[in-house]
Amino acid sequence: MKTAADNTFDKALLHPRYWPTWFGLVGLWVLAWLPWQARHWLGHKIGNYIYQKNTKRRHIVLGNLQACFPELTGHEREELARQTIREYACALLDYSILFFRSRRWLARHLIIEGQDKLDAALAQEKNIMLLLGHSVWLEFAPLAIGQHYSAYGSYKPFKNAVFNWLIARSRLKDVEFVIAREEGMIKLVRSMKPGRILFFLPDQDHGSKHSVFAPFFGKPKATLITPARMAKLGKANCYPVMTFFDRTTGQYKTVIGDQLKTFGQNTTEHNATIMNKGFQELISLHPEQYMWLLRFFRTTQNETEDSYLKSKAG
Repeated sequence: MKTAADNTFDKALLHPRYWPTWFGLVGLWVLAWLPWQARHWLGHKIGNYIYQKNTKRRHIVLGNLQACFPELTGHEREELARQTIREYACALLDYSILFFRSRRWLARHLIIEGQDKLDAALAQEKNIMLLLGHSVWLEFAPLAIGQHYSAYGSYKPFKNAVFNWLIARSRLKDVEFVIAREEGMIKLVRSMKPGRILFFLPDQDHGSKHSVFAPFFGKPKATLITPARMAKLGKANCYPVMTFFDRTTGQYKTVIGDQLKTFGQNTTEHNATIMNKGFQELISLHPEQYMWLLRFFRTTQNETEDSYLKSKAG
């Protein structure tokens, strides 16, 4: 478990091997003070470059889109892939405001849709688990929720020690504490209590060991069974959540989906299907802002099948 008090600055982070990272952060500091239109103009340019030059990333995105949206033409998939990578680049640049702008300033650019669902559950003294989906803007969800509620979550340390310190510093401004994945599910469950909200990110492909296959946009996907077990043990109300950027208002909108009724009370396959359906409904609001750069179909039922290799031919 780590709190803000535990995330102290280590002088070792000033070692010369980290100097390139610090120089890069100077650039992020400058970006933090620009209007979002300027940051996102640059993000679009960077995204177009990534799409053209990073063949591996492009193939992963196209493979995911081919699996989830087979009804799209090749041209439509390519355009959606370009939009996704542009949104991804914009979100990376917007880490600048998470790191260097005040929470008071950020709060003016945040909105929560569906907050009444949390208020109703809290009024009934229910435990709450928010299943956070991988939109490219996911870091803004704990920020938005943390403005109104006590919360905590799990985390995976970053390889770069400077970024690890800086991201932990940012996250711990918005939540009470974070628990490393290595500390296990039980510690997350035991920390549940009415009035304290748990964030959990369950939509990646973590392999077959702790997963079952459940439909995701009609295609079987290795889906974690851990969230349903946590919901059952913690007797928690569960809600899918994603954050999107609204270009008409310049706001980061965190959308809380409908409660996943009976989640954790069914077979593992049924629970996984319920969760994936909840994510699908949110993704469909802004499919271009989902993190299609992740290998969501890395684990397959047929070992000879590889959606990402197939996408190269497309």
